[in-house]
Amino acid sequence: MATLDQTLNFAAHKRQRQRQNLSRTIIYYTTVGLLAIVMLYPVAWLVASSFKPLDEIWSNVTSLIPSTLRFENYAEGWQGFGGITFQTFFGNSFLHAGLGTLFTVTSSAIVAYGFARVKFRGSGIWFSIMLLTLMLPSQILMIPQYIIFNELGWINTFLPLLVPRLGGDVFFIFMIVQFIRGIPIELDEAAMIDGTSKAGIFFRIILPQIVPALVTAAIFSFYWTWEDFLGPLIYLQSPQLYTVALALRAYTDTGSINNWGAVFAMLSLSLLPVILIFVFFQRFLVEGIATTGLKG
Repeated sequence: MATLDQTLNFAAHKRQRQRQNLSRTIIYYTTVGLLAIVMLYPVAWLVASSFKPLDEIWSNVTSLIPSTLRFENYAEGWQGFGGITFQTFFGNSFLHAGLGTLFTVTSSAIVAYGFARVKFRGSGIWFSIMLLTLMLPSQILMIPQYIIFNELGWINTFLPLLVPRLGGDVFFIFMIVQFIRGIPIELDEAAMIDGTSKAGIFFRIILPQIVPALVTAAIFSFYWTWEDFLGPLIYLQSPQLYTVALALRAYTDTGSINNWGAVFAMLSLSLLPVILIFVFFQRFLVEGIATTGLKG
């Protein structure tokens, strides 16, 4: 009888636990779903408004379904301003973000390898000093950098935006250092016994192992560079050199905007590269963040 009672109690407890788990699951997914709607609604509204006729954008603000699809908004917005189309602006943005990402990731990986594997006097001190620079607000460096780049004659070129990337990014260096430290040092020692140089170890052993971290750094670097507004605003003066972010500001700063559909169309297009990169490389992004966190 005792055995039967224990069995019944266990079954009842199991059903109660299943109901609790089901309730928690429902609450969790409901909360996540509501938060997702709140965060995605502005983007959905932007895309929907890019297809709306002008008189409908502000008269039917909350609707996400246009009464008629007006594809002309994209054609009109693509014409740009001052005789310069958005093809030029997108080309400038891809140049800025592409080269900036390449320079940042490459230099960050090399510097991280030096801190993680190469023994030199004061490496710990220099690494700590490098990390301390994370606490410096970027605004502190603006005036000194502008003076230096102006003396070099680099104003109104992409050089002030790209050359500093050759020094790497502190955040990415720190992230890649943690990743490299999780790779067994025995691999390096075995390669050195075979006569492989430090550079050979980096390119043949370390680099293939840190691909997830590099992809993660590349995604974040491209995203941050693509949306950068302040840098191009300070250093780029000619409209022919404007990036998309700067061109959109100039496009909406005429004081007489009467075609918001075209503005929203270009804003929607500006989101497309970042979304596509995230969709196609999210596996590497998740893997890089997870493994870097575990190996820290």
